[in-house]
Amino acid sequence: MAGNVIRGLTRAIILAAAVTAHPHPADSQAIANCAERSQVIEFLAQKYDEKPAAIGLINPQAVMEVFAADNGSWTLIVTDVSGRSCVILAGKSWDPMPQVGPKA
Repeated sequence: MAGNVIRGLTRAIILAAAVTAHPHPADSQAIANCAERSQVIEFLAQKYDEKPAAIGLINPQAVMEVFAADNGSWTLIVTDVSGRSCVILAGKSWDPMPQVGPKA
């Protein structure tokens, strides 16, 4: 199961990098699941009760965030420097893991 999780996360990171490689697509190529970050976060909170669970820097132009709910639902979004966020993946059975690295 851990191998599937790692493969899924690897695919998500590759997809996120591909999405952010061209941050200003033509209108005809715009992804329908993108909006201003504040709108995406509000939607996830209201519709799914999801809150921030993890964050990571993809590159200087993009940040990856995972939002999760107590019921196990989760959503991975990527936000570029313009503040545009895109939903990349979503799923069920989120299981938080212990923090990695030194504690603050």
